[in-house]
Amino acid sequence: MGEEELHPIGRDEVAYRLDLTPAQLKITWTALKSFLDDFGHDERDVHEVVREVLDKLPDEHAIRAIDITRRRR
Repeated sequence: MGEEELHPIGRDEVAYRLDLTPAQLKITWTALKSFLDDFGHDERDVHEVVREVLDKLPDEHAIRAIDITRRRR
């Protein structure tokens, strides 16, 4: 098996696109932030990747402004 067969997606290629509602975005951001804050400090590679993902999302102020409470009709 060649290297290409083991890793069909290049290191810097987009592997997946995901459409999120505002509530889903807020939950995703919060989960990643919590994961980053609680993960072991010796896992620098994991921290780096999580930070790269967080950097692609809106900033903290924009995320906190999202209201995820359900409105009754």
